[in-house]
Amino acid sequence: MTDQGARSGPGSTDPGGAGPAELAAAFGRPPDVAESFAPPPPLSTRAAPIAPPSPVQRQTYGRPADVDSSFDPPPGARKHARPEPESPWWKPDAPRDPWRDAASPARLGAPPDLDGPQPPAPDVAPEEPLDRRRRWQLRQISLTAAIVLLAGALFAGVAGGVTGYLAASRLAPALLDPDATLTKVTPPVNRPPGSVPDIAQRVLPAVVSVEVRSSGGSGTGSGVVIAGEGYVLTNNHVISAAATGRGTVRVLFQDQSVSAVRIVGRDPKSDLAVLKVEKRGLTVASLGDSASLAVGDQVIAIGSPLGLAGTVTSGIVSALNRPVRLGGQGSDTNAVINAIQTDAAINPGNSGGALVDGSGAVIGINSAIATLSSGGTGAGGGSIGVGFAIPINEAREIAEQLIRTGSVDHATLGVTARSVTDGSRDGALIEMVSPGGAASKAGIKAGDVITKVNDDVINGSDQLVVTVRSHKVGEVVTVAYVRNGATRRASATLQAD
Repeated sequence: MTDQGARSGPGSTDPGGAGPAELAAAFGRPPDVAESFAPPPPLSTRAAPIAPPSPVQRQTYGRPADVDSSFDPPPGARKHARPEPESPWWKPDAPRDPWRDAASPARLGAPPDLDGPQPPAPDVAPEEPLDRRRRWQLRQISLTAAIVLLAGALFAGVAGGVTGYLAASRLAPALLDPDATLTKVTPPVNRPPGSVPDIAQRVLPAVVSVEVRSSGGSGTGSGVVIAGEGYVLTNNHVISAAATGRGTVRVLFQDQSVSAVRIVGRDPKSDLAVLKVEKRGLTVASLGDSASLAVGDQVIAIGSPLGLAGTVTSGIVSALNRPVRLGGQGSDTNAVINAIQTDAAINPGNSGGALVDGSGAVIGINSAIATLSSGGTGAGGGSIGVGFAIPINEAREIAEQLIRTGSVDHATLGVTARSVTDGSRDGALIEMVSPGGAASKAGIKAGDVITKVNDDVINGSDQLVVTVRSHKVGEVVTVAYVRNGATRRASATLQAD
């Protein structure tokens, strides 16, 4: 606002000649207010009426007498000028400016008239086309640049390869030799008859894998083809779960062919069983004479250890006539065998496989291994170099009975015994005698200690079993026993168990 009339400056204490009383009445606290701010008025839905300003306030803040607008226009401005007719903000016939007056009414205008005359398009000069020669020059330049770049890349690659080759050949001449040729020695193959490769080649086709599935699970063993009619000899504990648990058995041959089988017969007391396969052209194993073996003879074990079909291991005969009790392992086998002991590696899965001598003849059926407990060396169920095989002379006799009749009769004395020793000699202490059995008829009583059967020394209960079973039913044997410190002899006619 322009300065019109006398005004009080910021430092004036007497505006318009007003005295201190009048100033206090205008700007001081009301007489009933002691605080800096008056208490808030009570809430009301109606606004309290505003008191008119006092004469001092009018004089201090009011407009000059000759000014009727809120603000003075700037110097040179038209005080009551209206916008020009072409102004987009205010039409010339508008009563007031709608953009500056909030109380101005709003309305929608009419849609644009698209059918009426349209404003002319702006004059834009068309783009001048490039000269044809200029475009050819640009294309030629681009093609040249591409060829140059490609040639440069090829040159860089070739140069890098040559540099790398030269650097490698100069920096490390001992690592590379472009003329290197390794010598090859071709000694003559020497596999004479009776060697391990020769025996394995001849016997492997006659050894099969026996796969068993039953409600209790599945397992793998081995078997030996003993007759061209399809008879396969194996261990009873290999197929026991399938026979007693309504499982299935199948045979896998070396040529990877598979055949279903039928169980001809099995003997839990000798841990042997015979199967029948329906397959022609079988390779039949040659059965040898286990009585002719000597400790130290070379032997070969063939089977499917740990499910690895066609595995060949070699060793020697470690011992003969070793009584070994077989049982458990989830089967109904309860046997004592007069075993061939060997150090040829035998593992689970070799059971039922062939133990072959130096001529390629089968002299035993692999059946068991000696293992260490988990608290020992940790060998567990693996081979520790002590395996056992049923002598083929005993296995042949059992297999013939199973093929002929489906069952086996074993010779027995009719006693129950346990191993004992008096410190100088061992024997089998009779604990129970079967009434009407061979021992009972021979006068042998409970408490007697059997020390011999014929000329075979008896050093324990297992030895007594295998020795008696080596004889035939009905055969008469001489039994030496000790009663009350005195040695006695009796003749006993062996009966069937």
